[in-house]
Parts: sequence; structure tokens; C-alpha cells
Amino acid sequence: MGGPIVPYVRDASSPVRTAWYTAPRCLLDYLLMYVQEGEMIAQVEGRGHSFRAGEFCLIQPGELHTLEGPANTITPYVHLDVFYHPARERSFVVRSGMVDVSGLEGFMQPRLDEVTGVTVPTKFVPLNPAQFRDTMLKTIGIWQRRDFLGRLESHYLATGLVLWLLQSYSRGSADLQDRPEFLNWITSFMSLHLSEPLSVSDMAARAGLSASRFSRVFSNRFGRPPHQFLLHLRIQRAQDLLHHTSLTMQEISDQCGFRMSTTSPRRSRDSPVRPQVPTAARTSRHAER
Repeated sequence: MGGPIVPYVRDASSPVRTAWYTAPRCLLDYLLMYVQEGEMIAQVEGRGHSFRAGEFCLIQPGELHTLEGPANTITPYVHLDVFYHPARERSFVVRSGMVDVSGLEGFMQPRLDEVTGVTVPTKFVPLNPAQFRDTMLKTIGIWQRRDFLGRLESHYLATGLVLWLLQSYSRGSADLQDRPEFLNWITSFMSLHLSEPLSVSDMAARAGLSASRFSRVFSNRFGRPPHQFLLHLRIQRAQDLLHHTSLTMQEISDQCGFRMSTTSPRRSRDSPVRPQVPTAARTSRHAER
């Protein structure tokens, strides 16, 4: 059995790397990773997992694994103990290629499911991905100050990461998903990705829900289906650019995720609604002058 949950950050960084590979190893502690840019491949206990930008990875203690970035990547990570151990300061990050950890059992952290009963997959989706990411990146930045207060605050922030991780996969997580604040991050995410071909499935995957459940939770929270809300944001942005900039129609179409057309802009892949034509909006504005 593990001791009390008292997270301890052992190492943290945001490496920017060209193609790289971590040889087989078994860790004594936990490894949280976030793929900020590029792609990553993890082989964990013989099973392959592919990660794209914006996705999270968890390697638990004792899991035989390899990690690979086939091209340029930015992969922030945190090595940490989750459960208190009096000798934690003498433990270490297992190097690449070290598989045999016999004789180090005293430093081996227990798995989450062994102590908490919560099973967290290698490729996990937090309840609030944006908040989890931001807290993880803040933890890394503060830990790298390498002073007493920085270390203390990084351990504090790591406690929040562990809490959200367990909440995301505990039996009561469905209740959390129905709370009004659950999707507070999604409108900012939409606004930052208006130029991209977002679908309901894309957004549901980031929220860790099925498309149908995501649509229901979203509609309850914002009063309209997600594809209509996204379309509304795109139209608002296009109208703002039409009235306050001298951008060309092509530039506006690109920024707002519309396909340039003389009849209609591109709709979201999930949207059955045909919006107002931006060309008509600009023509109407010139007529009023």
C-alpha cells in the first residue's frame, strides 16, 4: 500500500527536440507528458499509443516502455512521486535503457489503481484539458527556478494535477461533467481555432466525452448545439473583420474557417446551418456609406 498522497516533483522540463528515442526502461516514479507540438509514439507494456499535439500521456511506475518523437517535437514533462515516501529525495529518474530495477523496490511508487482503485489510461483526457495543460506548464516553469519557494509551489500545483487526474477517471466523474463550469474552457478553445476545420467529434475528444454526450452537455451549458455555437463565433469574427479591417475576402475566409466562395462560406463539418454570406455583409456596409 502507498502512503498519503503528497506529490513530489522530481524533474520537469519542456524539451524542444528533433527526432528522438528513449530506449526501454522501467520508472520508479510517474511521468506526465504533454505533446505541445509534433507527434509522439509510446510503447507501454507491448501496446502502442500515438499522440498528437494537445494530447496527454501517463507512464506509471514499473511499466516497461519506450518513447519516440519521429520528427520535431515540444513535449513538456513532469517526473513525480504521487505517494509520500520518506526517502523520496534519494530516488531518481531512471535513465534510458534501464529495465532492471531489482534492488530498488523500496523506491518504487505504487500504481494509482493499486491504492486509489482508479484506473487511468496511458493516453488520458483530463476533465478540463486546457486548465490541466496550463497548470502543468506552470508547474514546470516554477520548478525550474530551483529555489525553495519554487519547489514548494511546484509540489502544490502537482497536487492539483493529481486531483484532476483522479477526478477524470473516478466513478463520480460523470457527475462532474454535468456541472456548469465543466466546459468553461471550450469557448476559448473554439475562438483560438476558428481557422481550423473543427468538428463536434474533435471537441468531444478533447473533453473526454462521446460526441453525443458532449453535444448534450454543451447544449445544456450554452443553450445551443456546439456546431451552431461555433458557426456563430465564426460569423461574429468575420463581421468584425469586415467592419474594422481592410483584409481581403480571402484573408477573412482563412481566419474564420470559411472556404472562399461567391455563394457561401464553408460550414463546420458538423453544421447543417448555412450562415450569412460575408460578401453580402461587406456589400451592405459599403451601400450604407
